[in-house]
Amino acid sequence: MSNPFFKNNGPISISEILTLLDIKIDKKNLKADISDIKDLNTSDESNITFFHSKKYKYQAKNTKASFCITTESLKNELPKNCVPLVVDNVLVSVSKLTSKFYPDSINDDFDETAVDITKTKFVDKVKYGNNVLIGDNVSIGSNCLIGHNTIIENKVSIGDNCSIGSNTIIRNSIIRNNVKILDNCVIGKHGFGFFPMKNQNLRYPHIGIVIIEENCEVGSGATIDRGSMSNTVIGKNTYLDNQIHIAHNVKIGENSIIAGQVGIAGSSVIGNNVKIGGQAGISGHLRIGNNVEIGGGSGVIRDIPDNTKVMGYPAKNIREFLRDNK
Repeated sequence: MSNPFFKNNGPISISEILTLLDIKIDKKNLKADISDIKDLNTSDESNITFFHSKKYKYQAKNTKASFCITTESLKNELPKNCVPLVVDNVLVSVSKLTSKFYPDSINDDFDETAVDITKTKFVDKVKYGNNVLIGDNVSIGSNCLIGHNTIIENKVSIGDNCSIGSNTIIRNSIIRNNVKILDNCVIGKHGFGFFPMKNQNLRYPHIGIVIIEENCEVGSGATIDRGSMSNTVIGKNTYLDNQIHIAHNVKIGENSIIAGQVGIAGSSVIGNNVKIGGQAGISGHLRIGNNVEIGGGSGVIRDIPDNTKVMGYPAKNIREFLRDNK
């Protein structure tokens, strides 16, 4: 599911895209209009996608996109139906093009539409504290609580029986039923995505959202960034402790437990029934299998298969860790 909140300015002609990205190829047979930019998995024949790392070789071979922004060394991994558009820096080009499709996705200024809840349709529907603000395009289910000084900014959907703590900010998010979000959380804001240029940093647009599935709990002081190209997802019945950071595009499975001060970098996928100890760090673009246990303070820099216990830095099988640290 793409972001239902940001306005898509497509379609954009492939000729205009080639000019924007300074790609010099024969345009005679390239007269398509491109409706959207999507990742390798979710794109269809009306879309353009991108392929920047061998790690995504399998997804590239199976993409349905008609065009793909990629490099000279990776272009031969694409299927015949997908025309490679070769650039020097894939992610910078993707950032420029995404900004063209979704110009309002770059900045995250405060929501000027937010007003006191007493001036909204939720005044008699929600139990709320003092100084609660609600933005446009917000829906809230039945039997919900919202704490003091909390702002539900525009583009948020909250299900039934949810409890939102005090001093919390939520935007660009879908919160399912029976979710508890404790105090001082920030959910759905722009992630930490930019590219260092010569004299400036190029901001990467974030057009994804945050989805928190049913029966989850998010501890105090947690930050969950919305997705950049795909969505950030917290699976059913997953519990997050205090002061956790979940970066853009992270997918966490069901029935997982993550202790305090854990950081998960962008685009990593965490399986079901995973337990992560406090202060562990997980690098980006990794796959952590089902039923994995990661010891506190560990640094995970490689994929971890199902049914594995690891600990240490770099994280290794717990038997190896104990043997090496006798």
